[in-house]
Amino acid sequence: MLVPADLPTPLTVVDDPELAAAGVELRLKRDDLAHPTVPGNKWRKLAPNLERAVADGSRALLTYGGAYSTHVRAVAAAARALGLGSVGVIRGAELAGMPRNWSLARAERDGMVLEFVERSVYREVASGRQERRPEHFVLPQGGSNAAAVRGAAVIAAELAAQLPEPGDRDVVCCAVGTGGTLAGIAAGLPPGARALGVAVLRGEGYLEREVTALHRAAYGREFANWRLVHDWHGGGYGKVPPELERFAAGFEDRHGVPVERRYVAKALSAVYGLAGAGRLTGRRVTLVVTGVPDPGPEA
Repeated sequence: MLVPADLPTPLTVVDDPELAAAGVELRLKRDDLAHPTVPGNKWRKLAPNLERAVADGSRALLTYGGAYSTHVRAVAAAARALGLGSVGVIRGAELAGMPRNWSLARAERDGMVLEFVERSVYREVASGRQERRPEHFVLPQGGSNAAAVRGAAVIAAELAAQLPEPGDRDVVCCAVGTGGTLAGIAAGLPPGARALGVAVLRGEGYLEREVTALHRAAYGREFANWRLVHDWHGGGYGKVPPELERFAAGFEDRHGVPVERRYVAKALSAVYGLAGAGRLTGRRVTLVVTGVPDPGPEA
């Protein structure tokens, strides 16, 4: 049985002199505390899809991702808890004969069957144009689809109840990999508030189109209350340059909050960078902590 999420997740104030000097308030929406095995935005996006999978009588979940995909691990854990099988199609055929990294090993421990495909064809395979498998509920890479967007919109609904007088000065920020969480937050915000997405990969133009397509799929309309910034991806997906590591470690030391590096650290760094450039002056920024740090090789 899948343990319910602990919602609403807490909202905590970050007291930081650097941000105060820039005229910026910062709060953390601690979605990393949402669920013990399916944390953060993965729970938000998976929950409505899991309900549908069970209602449809699916026997297994099928999804796609890279060698360190949090989404792949979350799907494996959720499937096991629900008594379902799971299949993960993994980018990189060369990984098939190699020792499993901690992330893939965890997915296999939760019963996931891993299938490795060549990087040159992975995007086409993950697009969903491949042959459908009977009794498998297919989840896209990153878990972003119309149902996931509506699940992520609950984040904004919770914030509307947690923030004093939400409105024009509010900016809700999140890291963006596939766009589902940003799309949901933007759709659920109260009037006047805006959503800010921080791209964690090289995807200018592409990610904007993805978010727009997700809005159309989930709500049949577009939203104008969001934007993406592309200067904090650190060199690409999964890249954690030394300066980002130092920033994240320093934030942890000062504020006692663990910082996941590939997504959350980049979004947090963007907030500080934009604040220092005067682009968030007078704003109350809420950063959605969408994941937990890697547990390390011993996990």
